[in-house]
Amino acid sequence: MSEKRLKRQKIKKQLFAKNRLVILNEDTFEEIFSLRLTLMNVFVVATTGAILIIFVTTFIIAFTPLREYIPGYASTKLRKDATELALKSDSLTNALKKNEAYQRSIIKVLNGDLEYEKVNKDSILASEASQPKEEDMAPSKLELKLRKAVDEEDDKIKKESQKTKKKHK
Repeated sequence: MSEKRLKRQKIKKQLFAKNRLVILNEDTFEEIFSLRLTLMNVFVVATTGAILIIFVTTFIIAFTPLREYIPGYASTKLRKDATELALKSDSLTNALKKNEAYQRSIIKVLNGDLEYEKVNKDSILASEASQPKEEDMAPSKLELKLRKAVDEEDDKIKKESQKTKKKHK
């Protein structure tokens, strides 16, 4: 135990021992600058400086256009263009589907599968995007039963929480 304590004391002495840094003029030996330091002071200043440099560099890269030169970061113009192109491709896909539906109906008319009077581009487009029926939207018996069970469970939980609040008061 005493050896470890002696080593710690020796290291502590070395860290906090005061040293003098002197800058002299070599020709005249005139003292230009003098500074009293400890190893601990030097360590703290060096660590703080390194952290500050890392922080400033990260800040400059993250919040300036320099980030565009780092692989993996896209420019804002490139992002805007990609978003625009995605929207255009979606709208073109929808238009293509509508035209294909129209062409299928025309082919059916030409083959004689449909009557001529029933073919209309607007009606074809409306049939592609049909609305659900009201009876499909009505809840089933099983769904109503589930809703009732969930409501009962919620009521039980609320009652239990109110009981615990009264006990704590």
